[in-house]
Amino acid sequence: MISRYTRPEMGRIWEMQNKFEIWKEIEILACEAQAELGKAGITKEEAAWIREHADFTVERIDEIERTTNHDVISFLTNMAEYIDADLPEGMEPPSRWVHYGMTSSDLGDMALCYQITQACDIIIEDIKRLGETCKARAFEFEDTLCVGRTHGISAEPMTFGMKFGSWTWMLKRDLIRMQQARDMIATGAISGAVGSYSSIDPFVEEYVCEKLGLTPDPLSTQVIARDRHAQVMCALATVAATLEAIAMQVRLLQQTDVIEAEEPFKKGQKGSSAMPHKRNPITVERVCGLSRNVKANAQVALDNVALWYERDISHSGTERTALADSFIALDYMFGKMQPLLEGLFTYPAKMEHNLWRTRGLIFSSKVLLALVQTGITREDAYLIVQRNAMQVWEDIQNAVDGPTYRERLEADPDANLTTEQLDEIFDPWAFLTRKDAIFARLKDVEF
Repeated sequence: MISRYTRPEMGRIWEMQNKFEIWKEIEILACEAQAELGKAGITKEEAAWIREHADFTVERIDEIERTTNHDVISFLTNMAEYIDADLPEGMEPPSRWVHYGMTSSDLGDMALCYQITQACDIIIEDIKRLGETCKARAFEFEDTLCVGRTHGISAEPMTFGMKFGSWTWMLKRDLIRMQQARDMIATGAISGAVGSYSSIDPFVEEYVCEKLGLTPDPLSTQVIARDRHAQVMCALATVAATLEAIAMQVRLLQQTDVIEAEEPFKKGQKGSSAMPHKRNPITVERVCGLSRNVKANAQVALDNVALWYERDISHSGTERTALADSFIALDYMFGKMQPLLEGLFTYPAKMEHNLWRTRGLIFSSKVLLALVQTGITREDAYLIVQRNAMQVWEDIQNAVDGPTYRERLEADPDANLTTEQLDEIFDPWAFLTRKDAIFARLKDVEF
């Protein structure tokens, strides 16, 4: 686990203390269910005694496990020490009913699913918070002109709010995927050695699941099938990819030759040990790096789906690290991206400057359409547009202070366009007459 970066709420979910607390509650609920059922022999008084006295310590469990080499047996042994201590004279040990008719995976798999739902709830709240921030900032920059880029090359005018709007929609889809994944993993099973309920009534499973807010697995095979876990991990990987996409965009916008936006740089912060002028995008670079861990762990989860017959433990060791690491890393990434996007440095004047850096080349698509409307073929129009564009392009690359794209078109007898037409073509807002439709859709996004 990347414990250095663990936020307290997420970290506690994956601590042994929380896992054993869930184990304890499952075992107690199972005893109460057996007493309610009235078939196994446990009385309601014994179940009440177990609830009142059941306890454990992580240290004692570890001590016992050094001998037993079995985590569940070590836990049950330690809990029995508490349950059977100070019994009234003549009372038989109530601990004999704990884990009655159950197998280890009944306990461990249900608890793991419950832990995952706890962790999913945090990620879901992370997504909602960042989504709301992106939506608000989209409308803040709805009318801030900037140049759109494809392949890293200036393309056509857009607004900076559209970037935040795109991120908003990505996060909305992530929210839906995470909610679906949470529903899929909110599953429990207490079905015995191969899932046949050979020594335990399905009522116990139903009772415990209801108390924990889980849904009984319709057919477990001792373990809860790992396609559920894989869905969660793939959802986490997709969320990580979204954060990486946003972070990558900030990295690109922060390049010296672009510098339209920049991650916050605090007073007293240092960028480089050798070059004091540097303001490096270290936070978004870190987010891009951590996303690789989360995405890689999705492959681990997919590989865990295939097990021998009804169960083996090839999945067990890998998911103990992969699940916790992915949730912790992703929550940390949100912890960095939330204040970063809230306080993102933006430079609208530089956006305006970059919009015109190509001396009008970004208006070529409108020129093409206007020439086609004069009656010439698209092929002929394309040649006129490109011929003049390449001359401007060469001037720019050679640092020659030559004519703008519009000036070259005005001097080209084949470019039969009026001054009024060129005025309209070279107005960046002419590209954005339908942007209101985009932002109208964005208003309906809810997190």
